[in-house]
Amino acid sequence: MSDDSDDPAAEPARIRDAEQPAGHPGEPHHEGLGTRLNWLRAAVLGANDGVVSIAGLVVGVAGATDSRSALLTAGLAGLLAGSLSMAVGEYVSVSTQLDSEQAALAQEREELATTPQAELDELTGLLENRGISRDLAREVAEQLTDRDALGAHARVELGINPEELVNPWHAAWASFVSFTAGALLPLLAIVLPPDGWRLAVTVVSVLIALVCCGWVSAHLGNAPARPAIIRNAVGGVLAMAVTYAVGTLLSATGV
Repeated sequence: MSDDSDDPAAEPARIRDAEQPAGHPGEPHHEGLGTRLNWLRAAVLGANDGVVSIAGLVVGVAGATDSRSALLTAGLAGLLAGSLSMAVGEYVSVSTQLDSEQAALAQEREELATTPQAELDELTGLLENRGISRDLAREVAEQLTDRDALGAHARVELGINPEELVNPWHAAWASFVSFTAGALLPLLAIVLPPDGWRLAVTVVSVLIALVCCGWVSAHLGNAPARPAIIRNAVGGVLAMAVTYAVGTLLSATGV
């Protein structure tokens, strides 16, 4: 077996291997993965909300009337109201989070400028609380401070990545698009088929969509798929059953 320890051509490969994070082969460790997974989960949940909300609405209306125009009007109104509500709510929520993160970073920046030694002691203590020995924690704190003091304190003390702050507009658009995409399925399923097939097509389409959403959400969270799928499907069926019963009751009583 040849020894390439003195081979200059092998040096770049050794450096490249050393720079790779430890872990299982193929397991992603790059920064931002958690953020992207959170956005994916939010998109899946938004689509799931769109499916269940509009399915319940149009099925409830279908229990009261066979009018295609009434179904379309109710479905479109629900779609727009739901998607805009989701977008506005997400924008306000994430904006509040962003304001809090920026305020915390501003305070940390000021403390680093006015009391750097106290901040270094604080960072050392935080690292020591994580199970690192006192001497090693001090050494690590000093190296992190020399490299990026604000970034070190933000990550260790605040749990914030200064380079990946939340974006309210991204959150709003993601919620709007995902809810709209999910809502279109039950709306088209209740409007396009012939009268006698509307409910059956809608229920089957919604169940398929909910199964897919449950599987994807479980897959993104590395959780068992079966419980997530069952919860999703049962919740959707209950929503449609309740609204259909209410619509039928209102129609029967002439309200």
